[in-house]
Parts: sequence; structure tokens; C-alpha cells
Amino acid sequence: MATRPQDLLQLLTRAERLTTRRLQHVLDESGCSLEAWRVLALLADGQGHNMTAIADCAFLPPPSLTKLMDQLVDQNWVYRRTDPADRRRILAQLTPRGAEFWRRLDRDVRGELAPLLGREDDEQLRALLSRLGDALDGDGEVTTGRAANGVGRAR
Repeated sequence: MATRPQDLLQLLTRAERLTTRRLQHVLDESGCSLEAWRVLALLADGQGHNMTAIADCAFLPPPSLTKLMDQLVDQNWVYRRTDPADRRRILAQLTPRGAEFWRRLDRDVRGELAPLLGREDDEQLRALLSRLGDALDGDGEVTTGRAANGVGRAR
């Protein structure tokens, strides 16, 4: 018997909320919000990212991201610079203080979440969630076979 879509959504929502609750405990001890943690995680790669990419990663609308970025700059965790490839764009990067803060925070978060799943289960779950995300994101096309009559498509 096939499962109903709401069953999958229920499982995903429950796992996300419980994980967030557990993660929030660690973040609160460090004085970091979940949204700030997402931004710092992206910037930790050292590449420098534009505001659009950061907003997408942090799941924040631009006005909220601007406010958060101002706070991160005030804390000396992040700095902004002009993109050398396109001087109209701004890139954000971690400061040395921000990178150190990120390393400590990442270690604490990993320590909190690591015991939840074994390595093999963790890798399998990441692969499945990545595939699901890619399938849902796709190229904007509905993949249910109902695209011809527009069912499920935003207009």
C-alpha cells in the first residue's frame, strides 16, 4: 500500500522541528540564532557569497537578511566587500573572529547531533533528502506526470 503524501510531510516536519529544538539548545548557549547559524555555515567555506545566495541558504526574505547581516557585522563575525567581478554586488565573508566562532559552534553542534544516527544512516539520510530536494526543486517543472493539464503548477 502506498503511503499518503501527508505521511511523508508529517515525518519530515516532525524530524525538522525536533532537530531544530535540539540544535537551538546549543545555539542559545552560544548566543546564535538558527538563521545566523545557517549564514555562518554557508560563509564558512571562505568563498564569499552574495546576498541572494545567503538569503536562499538561510530561508530569509531580503529585509530580514539585511537586519541579520547588520547584526553579524556588528558582532565582528562577518564583513562585507564589493565583488571584484561585479562592483554592483556585495559579498559577505567571515572575519577571523567569525571563523573561530564558527569552528567552536560547529564542533558543539556536531557533538550534539552526531549521536542521533550512525555514520551509515547519516549518509543514507543525507543522500535521500538531497535526492528528494533535487526532485522537488528540479527546473521548476512538475514531475508528477500531471503537468500537461497544469495540476499542481503555480500560475
